[in-house]
Amino acid sequence: MALESLFSSWPPYVWLSLFLAVPALTLIHDVWIWLRMPPGPTPLPFVGNKLQLPKSQPWIQFEQWSKKYGPIFTIWIGRKPTVVLSDPMIAQELMEKRSNKYSSRPRMVAMGEILWDNASVLVQPYGKEWSIRRKLLHQALTPKALRLYRPVQTAEASRLCSQLIENPSNWEKLLERFTSSIVFSVAYGHRIDSLNADVIHQRFKFMHYSASLNVPGKYMVESLPLLKYVPDALAPWKAEIKAHGREEATANMALVDVVRSDLARAKPRGDDIPDSLCKLLLELREKEHIPLSDRDFSFIPASLFGAGSDTTASTLCTAFLALITHPETLKAAHEELDAVVGPNRTPTFDDEVRLPYIRALVKEVLRWRPVAVLGGTPHASTEDDHYEGYYIPAGTTILGNSWSINLNEEYYPNPHHFNPSRFLDSALSEKARSPSPESGKPHPAKSGHSSFGWGRRICPGADLAANSLFIALSKILWAFDIEKVKGRTYDTFAYTEGFNIRPQKFECEIKVRSDQHKEVLDRDLRDAEQVLERFTAFAE
Repeated sequence: MALESLFSSWPPYVWLSLFLAVPALTLIHDVWIWLRMPPGPTPLPFVGNKLQLPKSQPWIQFEQWSKKYGPIFTIWIGRKPTVVLSDPMIAQELMEKRSNKYSSRPRMVAMGEILWDNASVLVQPYGKEWSIRRKLLHQALTPKALRLYRPVQTAEASRLCSQLIENPSNWEKLLERFTSSIVFSVAYGHRIDSLNADVIHQRFKFMHYSASLNVPGKYMVESLPLLKYVPDALAPWKAEIKAHGREEATANMALVDVVRSDLARAKPRGDDIPDSLCKLLLELREKEHIPLSDRDFSFIPASLFGAGSDTTASTLCTAFLALITHPETLKAAHEELDAVVGPNRTPTFDDEVRLPYIRALVKEVLRWRPVAVLGGTPHASTEDDHYEGYYIPAGTTILGNSWSINLNEEYYPNPHHFNPSRFLDSALSEKARSPSPESGKPHPAKSGHSSFGWGRRICPGADLAANSLFIALSKILWAFDIEKVKGRTYDTFAYTEGFNIRPQKFECEIKVRSDQHKEVLDRDLRDAEQVLERFTAFAE
């Protein structure tokens, strides 16, 4: 009561002074932080650089700013700073070597908290809950587990080639079916025979909806998190998001129930069902306590689809665009495959060590037009830090701009030229004994690129995706000529918008190289069907 009496006795000019002082002090604080952080375009008070950010292809603007302000610069969304990295050495220093400080996520209220209720490993802050999920997800992605998936990846690649012969004009959808089937086989032990399957329609619906929530400025709750506590009756936007979240969670649990039923039917007969992440986790759950609810548990295998299906299909689409606009690479691939594999069989994973050019081609596809063009889901710092004299406060969003990093001329001279030779190891290939003129400074990552991300938040399915890309491209390149449609022009910068990009639709000519190649593919398909018959297809 004493305080209330004191405040009530204050004259109006005191209240006015306070009203003016608070934003002034806030502004002084923001300017003090801004002066100590990496340089960047000058922000407006309380608005930041929001008005300077383009609505289309922001990665291009970021690349231009990196040339003006340096390979580490700051932009402001309102009063929240984002540090953008455009050099792989800086990205490695912060997100790899200092990963204990840079492995969290920015707070995503609409998508992470309201839609998924913090169940998804993708957006979860760094900590115990994230570690539990990450550890379980890695159970299915160890080197030993990855070897178990090679037969189904090989079989699906053979089936893809057979379908490309039958329906070459539908190549983009066939690539999507291929990657979707592999991911569902790994996650649930069931394959996808058609993109008309209900489960695929569901997955794409969920994926597109969640992406629509992660648009800066779309929901005020991102700036005022307290709005998430407004009752649903007064916040229809929130009720709609929660309804979509319940639908997705129900679908995830239904998929777990499918595998649980598979195990229940197989156990009395002593049958074995295909290895999958869901099967492994269900068996693990019987032996030890997993501190997750059924709902949260179901999100772990479901996360593989968003992480590995659409992105891998988009990378294969980029490979087709690269091959038709750089025909010399198709010729070099044919030469290596003909010399190593020959015309009487298709490539297998056993050939990989003797196919350095194909391996290099996979890396160059990932580098040339990175699908996660802004480096995927951003990182966030959890502690104050300093780098090269600059201050990076806790809570800063950290964005590794893959477009700038992958096209950095110091590391990849003539970066827009698609040239697998820049990844060739001179000890492995005759072609590389004269160093490529487009080989720049060595990239710090062992793979020579960073298209799967950095540090503890690197894509957990990176090796699975790389294996799918290798086996698909090696078989496709062995079997087909992929060429331009005569009279058509192709724009290698014409890509879709969004956080994950792919080439805008284009046509190409896909022709089997010879009758002998077709006969081998027919034989391959028969062998593939024997492998795939263990994997029951999801119904249309």
